[in-house]
Amino acid sequence: MATTPPPTTTKSETQPARSVLRDTAFLRLWAGTTASGLATWALPFVLGLAVLHRDLGAAGLGLVLAARTAGFLVAVAVGGVLADRHSRRAVVLWSALAAAVAAPLLAAGLGRSLVLMTAAAALAGAGQGACRPAFQALTAETVAPDRRQQANAAMTMAVRSSTLAGPALTALLAAFLDIGTLLLGIGLLWLIAALVPAKATTTTDPATDPAPRAGFRAEFLEGIREARRHPWFLAGLAALVAVIALGYSATSVALPLISRDRYDTQWVLAAAMTAYTVGALAGALVIARWRPRSQGWAAFAGLAAYGFAPLSLMLPVHPLVVVAAYAVAGIGIELFNVPWFTATQREVAPDKLARVSSLDFLVSYGLAPLGLALMAPAIDTFGVTTVLGACAAACFLVPAAAALTPTARHFARPAPTTTD
Repeated sequence: MATTPPPTTTKSETQPARSVLRDTAFLRLWAGTTASGLATWALPFVLGLAVLHRDLGAAGLGLVLAARTAGFLVAVAVGGVLADRHSRRAVVLWSALAAAVAAPLLAAGLGRSLVLMTAAAALAGAGQGACRPAFQALTAETVAPDRRQQANAAMTMAVRSSTLAGPALTALLAAFLDIGTLLLGIGLLWLIAALVPAKATTTTDPATDPAPRAGFRAEFLEGIREARRHPWFLAGLAALVAVIALGYSATSVALPLISRDRYDTQWVLAAAMTAYTVGALAGALVIARWRPRSQGWAAFAGLAAYGFAPLSLMLPVHPLVVVAAYAVAGIGIELFNVPWFTATQREVAPDKLARVSSLDFLVSYGLAPLGLALMAPAIDTFGVTTVLGACAAACFLVPAAAALTPTARHFARPAPTTTD
């Protein structure tokens, strides 16, 4: 089994491990990852404010966001190969700098050139996509194996906290700053993501490997072959497709409609989304220290909990039930995410980790727009209750089936047996 080798250390094996939050290298990586996550979240929100201020039309907003998504999908595959071929730190640096350069270009095109804004958004998406797998691989390089689950939980807590507090903070800033200045602030966040993380020192840098490299296509296919060596990983991707492309897409389209038509208030929409984020924070806190005996089964059970969200929307329940269902879904999603990232960093061959991580992001992000595009026509054709019921069933059943896959119970290949 190919696993990430533990870093060399001079400490006694009996000495308790120091908290990852006291590790300067990790804190720098955490700050860079948090800044990139906040910048990624902030861009569509700020562009939405530009629509409200009539600096950008609704059609223009759709075009710009589509360009960003396209740039991301292309770059995430390329970034995975580059991060395994070269220094992961260098890939983070140049991809984040590309996203930083895109911010002033967006500000320059605002209200003047939709073509410039579209090109800048594609560049921003490319920078975001290229740095995602590199950040995942850097975490494995920076943090010792026994502290990675805590590290991944800290990463996701930072992202969820930004999602929770970000809208209010951005709206407050918008009262004093114009949209162009807010876009420049996003560029500053990307500069932090580029410059703050330290170079990892716990493993060999891929750039120092003297072995000749294959072509891009061959290396990308090599990453796919590595992913296929881990049945639990392929099963997890299938479960993610069901939850994201079906469950998440269905609730994204249906929640605003049901909040308006059934409950006659936007309060349910706001409360449910807030409960989801708060639940995710709680889930990250729990999984930072909880080590279930069958971590794969526990993770798939958490992922399946998202099914309660579409299930609550299809039933004539009190709005507090909807809010509670979203909180449960948020808890469950992090009970899956953190062990999933940790297992990938542990089980995948270190020199192929970025490419396998890029497949994760490619599937997760790539199928979400397709699901969103098809969900509204499906609701118009079959009705919202039928669609929500089918998506809820998929959220429950597909992770359950994935949990039956060999190696899924522990998110690990069985240790080879030895004979005397």
